[in-house]
Amino acid sequence: MDQNSGSKSKRRKLYTDEFRRSVVEHLLARDKPLSHVASEFGIGSSMLRVWKLRYGPKDPSPDAGAPKTPEELARENQELRKELARVITQRDILKKTILIVSEQPNRDIR
Repeated sequence: MDQNSGSKSKRRKLYTDEFRRSVVEHLLARDKPLSHVASEFGIGSSMLRVWKLRYGPKDPSPDAGAPKTPEELARENQELRKELARVITQRDILKKTILIVSEQPNRDIR
């Protein structure tokens, strides 16, 4: 048995970047499942997922809009503290409302 004949069946296909990009563009432009597009082009779904991550649109990083200067950070911190105080107040009001509503049926029975 020839060693090369066994390795040929396991040889990976090499695709150009242009082909990979075109497949990803096709995937993004169509309203088809990833697995369907992968089978259309004769590639594996997992390979297309990797290509989509590599050649598809990049998600903005969570820190992309983060303030840079100390003044901006201080302003954002102050706004977040105000928002937190407002949300805590809302939560406390809701807790009290739940207690009042849950006690109502007991008062009607007496």
